[in-house]
Amino acid sequence: MNNKETSAALTLLLGVLIALSALGTDLYVPALPDVAASFASPVSAVQLTLTTYFLGLAVGQLIWGPLSDRYGRRPVLLAALGLMLAVTAAAPFMPSIGALVAARLVQGLGMSGGVVVARSIVRDLHAHEQAARLLARMMVVFSIVPIAAPVSGALLTAHAGWRAIFWTYVLIAAGLLVAVAAGLRETAPAERRSAHPAQIARGLGRILSDRRFQAPLLVFLDAYGWMFAGVMLGQIAGAWVASRFVLRLGSARLMRGGSFLVLGGGLAVAAFAWAGAEHWLALVAPFAVLLFGTALILPSATALALSPFPQAAGAASSLIGAIGFTAGALLSTLLGALFDGTARPMATAAALASLAAFAFERSLARGKR
Repeated sequence: MNNKETSAALTLLLGVLIALSALGTDLYVPALPDVAASFASPVSAVQLTLTTYFLGLAVGQLIWGPLSDRYGRRPVLLAALGLMLAVTAAAPFMPSIGALVAARLVQGLGMSGGVVVARSIVRDLHAHEQAARLLARMMVVFSIVPIAAPVSGALLTAHAGWRAIFWTYVLIAAGLLVAVAAGLRETAPAERRSAHPAQIARGLGRILSDRRFQAPLLVFLDAYGWMFAGVMLGQIAGAWVASRFVLRLGSARLMRGGSFLVLGGGLAVAAFAWAGAEHWLALVAPFAVLLFGTALILPSATALALSPFPQAAGAASSLIGAIGFTAGALLSTLLGALFDGTARPMATAAALASLAAFAFERSLARGKR
């Protein structure tokens, strides 16, 4: 661990690695109708390619994180990217929708390695505010994906078909493999690596039961679920502010301010939805505020959750990712079942999540006194 400034190149690389999770959906979703037509399959069957991808992301992080604690970040990251490259190159040749569903599961497993190892590297390099600052800068890179990827995916599908999406993933995986192999040094000290699988399992239980991990993680989950629900410019702006001021103001102040913004944005979006407001600004503006607050919370909450576990940063990172993606999948399924043709179910859930995030942040703050 050190306090030296992380290079722009490494920040960009880590930002792209954590963006793999979003890239796996945002670039692909515009191709769903084309995939359905290609295999003459119902939309419900094609949607399973998203379900299994999220399952792969959640399960994969529980695998790669502890492995990176045991064997080091670099070899595990190379293995995960290699798996991503291999299965993505095979995906365009899948003979049936069932085979593509299985391929997406394995693709999620591979792409999850980039997400979990990138967070672990941040913990290896920095702690507390320095880690939060780097995570905020990575989030700026991450936030570009939901803006650019859907448009890119639609253009690729329109002009070259759905298989071009997977060839794009192949190019990304190959580029990341080269970048990691040529430019990423090992960041996990040998003396801090876990020695035995049983030790890794015990470490996961210890991390999950530690209040210093639980409280910031719960704030993280409540905010994270709405990351893609509004205008991503709010998140980009919030991430930029966090990266500029976390060292000056500290993580606690940023999380407190972010929790107030998340609360205000969540309650406002619910109020407008239940009042029947139809103007697009009635949803976009509150969500932009909510996302701005989210971006103030996430880097500091993640750094705070990882900070107590320097010897098990990979395991802690894997739990953050696995719990987050599982919660997101369950929440999206619930909202789909409750959908009534209006924004009310989503807005109500946003308000409840905002209240919970605010309560968890206040609980965390009181626990430090």
